[in-house]
Amino acid sequence: MTIDAYIAGLPKVELHLHIEGSFEPALMFQIAERNGIKLPYESVGALQAAYNFSDLQSFLDLYYQGMNVLQTEQDYYDLTWAYLTKMAAQNVQHVEIFWDPQGHTERGIAFEVPLNGIRAALNEAKTRHGISHELIMSFLRHLSEEEGFATLEQALPHRDAFIGVGLDSSERGNPPEKFQRLFDRCRAEGLKLMAHAGEEGPPEYVSGAIDHLKVDRIDHGNRCMEDPALAQRVADLGICLTVCPQSNMRLKNCTDIAQHPIKPMLDMGIAACINSDDPAYFGGYMSENYQLVQDGLGLDRAALGQLARNGINGSFASAERKSEMLANLAAYETSKA
Repeated sequence: MTIDAYIAGLPKVELHLHIEGSFEPALMFQIAERNGIKLPYESVGALQAAYNFSDLQSFLDLYYQGMNVLQTEQDYYDLTWAYLTKMAAQNVQHVEIFWDPQGHTERGIAFEVPLNGIRAALNEAKTRHGISHELIMSFLRHLSEEEGFATLEQALPHRDAFIGVGLDSSERGNPPEKFQRLFDRCRAEGLKLMAHAGEEGPPEYVSGAIDHLKVDRIDHGNRCMEDPALAQRVADLGICLTVCPQSNMRLKNCTDIAQHPIKPMLDMGIAACINSDDPAYFGGYMSENYQLVQDGLGLDRAALGQLARNGINGSFASAERKSEMLANLAAYETSKA
């Protein structure tokens, strides 16, 4: 995929990125070798060939397997730094990344190990590349709410390290209301709230995330478009949807990019923005996702700019930082007019 020069230079923010999903095969082999771990693939090419997913669960099976090689703070630093280096090259100004502590602590990794490694890379990227950031802790929805409460107790001594919590992993059969008490507690702690909803789950999961979890932002949200009244409600509430086109295509949630819902979302005033989700597995980072929707939907520069603006406005960056990023975007649009 050739990246259009306008998209390459467009100032961007990313609000939906699982750091474990940025684990490129070559780095995975490198870290596995460093830690004396044998991967069930003979080569980088063999691992890449396995990235042929039929649905969300087939991806998650490989995602959790890859996570197993991460053992030390240096591993998590290397993983995060590799991602941030790519973001600097793609003119990404601000990132809000998820990490899944339960996917590490259940393997015997201390809670602080991934947290410290990830934060060290984020802080270095702010110094070296000017990329501002927020960190979001996600709960795995295929686990119980009680396990989520236990993870929250581990996290609270590090409350200053993360701005909010998310809800990810297997959506089907795990409705938002399963975690209502946990999210009530997180809200009481002053945390921002997000949940994956309407990726594979039905439109009711989107309304459930709004009504039961009282989220500040919805990750994916595509299937709200199947319910016109719900879609209008999302628009009226101004809830940001962090949409991931390449992920939708690779997981077969959308089989024709020309039918992707992000253009109808924009047309009705929904605050949708572009993100990469798990880019190492889905074949594209921020610029590639923008290019995909431009190519597939014929989006003009005004629409691309609105996607970028929605991301800035939907972020948890400070008011001052948002103003700075909006000014950068406006200056870029004016220079290219």
